[in-house]
Amino acid sequence: LLSYGNYAGDVMNFNLAQSQLNAEGIPCKTVLVTDDIMSASKEEFHKRRGIAGDLFVFKVAAAAAEAGYSLDEVYRVAVEANERTRTIGVAFSGCTLPGKTEPLFTVPKGRMALGLGIHGEPGLSESDIPTSKELALELVTHLLDETPDSCRNDSKTRLCVLVNGLGGVKYEELYVLYNNIFALLKEKNIEIVEPEIGELVTSFEMAGASLTFTWLNDELEDFWKKPTYTPGYKKGTVSLASGSSQSNSAQEEKKVISKGSSESHECAKNVVKILQLMETNTAQRADEYGQLDSYAGDGDHGIGMARGAHAAATAAKQYLDAGAGAGSTLEAAADSWSDKAGGTSGIIWGIILREIGKEFGDSVKPSAQVVASAIARASSEVTKFGKAQIGDKTLVDVLIPFSQKLVGENGKSLPEAWRSASNTATNAAAETANLLPKIGRARPHAEKSLGHQDPGATSLAMIISTIADFLEGK
Repeated sequence: LLSYGNYAGDVMNFNLAQSQLNAEGIPCKTVLVTDDIMSASKEEFHKRRGIAGDLFVFKVAAAAAEAGYSLDEVYRVAVEANERTRTIGVAFSGCTLPGKTEPLFTVPKGRMALGLGIHGEPGLSESDIPTSKELALELVTHLLDETPDSCRNDSKTRLCVLVNGLGGVKYEELYVLYNNIFALLKEKNIEIVEPEIGELVTSFEMAGASLTFTWLNDELEDFWKKPTYTPGYKKGTVSLASGSSQSNSAQEEKKVISKGSSESHECAKNVVKILQLMETNTAQRADEYGQLDSYAGDGDHGIGMARGAHAAATAAKQYLDAGAGAGSTLEAAADSWSDKAGGTSGIIWGIILREIGKEFGDSVKPSAQVVASAIARASSEVTKFGKAQIGDKTLVDVLIPFSQKLVGENGKSLPEAWRSASNTATNAAAETANLLPKIGRARPHAEKSLGHQDPGATSLAMIISTIADFLEGK
């Protein structure tokens, strides 16, 4: 069972893993956690982000598995846990990504942001900082208004309550807040079952807190109470089995790299040069891409792109040195990019490079027509896998028009056709500034992104332009 918070990059990476496992005959299911009530309406429950509610869903699913439930039964328990879990968060300051000197967002002194994300996303609205009692009332009111329909007629309401610190709000403040929450729920004759107060799901040094309610039934309550022991979360007392230890010293299988034809190997040399230029480009522009991403996202697009491009260039060079053809070299680069970059851009660029590699193969030098066909293949796979369409303010807003223009330039030399399509890509990237994001992490903060280009579209257009320069010998 795969379970994680509902974020676009995670969904794409884990969906790919699930497909691979199922294809290998290993049954696999996924439960997305969607507890953040501020990130989408009740009617769009499935679009909500997963934040501190992750803890409850993971905990009860693991307890069900420990109890001997089948995969289908564990899946059912996890789905029900998610459907009964709601969270709301607030922040008084943003967090700073490692290696950066400025936080992803700031909150004016004396103000509070409501509806933050756990990856450094800013709040959805701001208000004056309330007292602890006022904050407790606001949070409790929002969550009780979200009582699941299936629980509204319960004769007795039992809640699992999580008061979570995001990193910069410590235990004293969290317990003061919990005392106020406890009093409010007691007035409403609501029973609290084994509450948790502490830093459970954090976001670096962000000063903030979240409140999570899960409406319990007998089964969920029983699984919540079960003891657990993990590096990050412990509950009760667990007797650890003293079985024989297993060695982790098994070495990785050494990959056998097939040699490509002399023609394809020569093409692989240019592939490596292009990937090295992409590595330089993304490293130089990482801050710019990160800034674009910070307006409505978590600000890590630049870091992810730089990390992915570096890994791809390194892997490609290793394959080139081993005599690989262009296709194998690109597929190795794809695996390394998606593995090291992470997030949405990592999986997307992995798909792009992998599909181009499949089209190129290791036998012949690809013609301009084959290059255009490879880009079209990559574009089709990205839209199929990521579900984005033109107008959603994503990388697709550049990839599709670029691909269509390149195919339409049939008969021209590759440098000429690529430059023409590159101009189309640059214009398409600029036009994303006028769009509102409709999917992905930026969607809850759509208005904040208006007037700014999409980071994924921008980095793609920049890379396309860099390749155009290379093909023209600049």
